[in-house]
Amino acid sequence: MADLSKLMKKRLGAPPTLDDTADVLKAPEVAPLAPTSSAVPRRGEDGRSARRTGRTLQFATRVSEEFDARFRKVAKRDGLLLAQLLEKALDAYENR
Repeated sequence: MADLSKLMKKRLGAPPTLDDTADVLKAPEVAPLAPTSSAVPRRGEDGRSARRTGRTLQFATRVSEEFDARFRKVAKRDGLLLAQLLEKALDAYENR
């Protein structure tokens, strides 16, 4: 088995003394604050935007590469989330 002790000492340095850590171990744990609703949401291409809009149910299907490219191009052109474009498409289909 490889001896990693030399590698770890160079990267991490010497551990803190017990006197330096005594207060930290006694301190209460505090959870991070939740983001405030007054923050302006930034439109992104990740799952956070779905939670921000109330869309939490995942809907997956398989499509062709051509359809995916066309769908994403239209959504980007119109500044829509993919879910918003899908909702608009369903509304248009039902109202035809």
